[in-house]
Amino acid sequence: MRADAERNKKLIVQAAREVFATTGVAAPIDEIAERAGVGTGTLYRHFPTKEALFEAVVIGRVEDLVEEARRLIADDDPKTAFFKLLSQLVQHGDGDKDLMDALGKQSFDLQKAVPGLLAEMWNAVGQLLRQAQQVGAVRRDVQLSHVQALVSAACTAELQGGRHGFDRVVWTVISDGLRPKGDKASRRPERVPGRAKSRARGAAPAGNRTRT
Repeated sequence: MRADAERNKKLIVQAAREVFATTGVAAPIDEIAERAGVGTGTLYRHFPTKEALFEAVVIGRVEDLVEEARRLIADDDPKTAFFKLLSQLVQHGDGDKDLMDALGKQSFDLQKAVPGLLAEMWNAVGQLLRQAQQVGAVRRDVQLSHVQALVSAACTAELQGGRHGFDRVVWTVISDGLRPKGDKASRRPERVPGRAKSRARGAAPAGNRTRT
């Protein structure tokens, strides 16, 4: 690929990340092209459909989650690592609609698009889950399939009618339910690592988010 074509592709993906993060797959393609500073023809030469561009953006987001999971595993802090990663999958704001679309399967089947990458992400979540259970931070009867179902349900519910504070309440219910009986550490909201990175890529700053 010529240098100018490669540059245009990067600009398109960056602009798409910013637009899809706040609007989701419903975002108009013209807005993405305008933000990237290219014509729609140039955009379609790289991505023949809006769905193809959306997939590319979400795949990048999942790659970020895999990288974050690896970092948390390497940090060797099993009491908090699992909940830090899970909070990124469950707690969302206006800058996460692309990820919610995919995890809630509202737009395309991420499992079919990149089965290996998604399996890698869930394998990392499973490793963090087991580590947390070994130190008594998570109930012993919780399985990875339960966590996957909770994440999918939370994303779907948020997309279909979340209101002010919705994600915070859902997160409290989920995290309290996962912890051993009597452990209410989740009353202190988890800090979502990597959020600054998301804002740098176009998500709304914390002060401007409507769901707090």
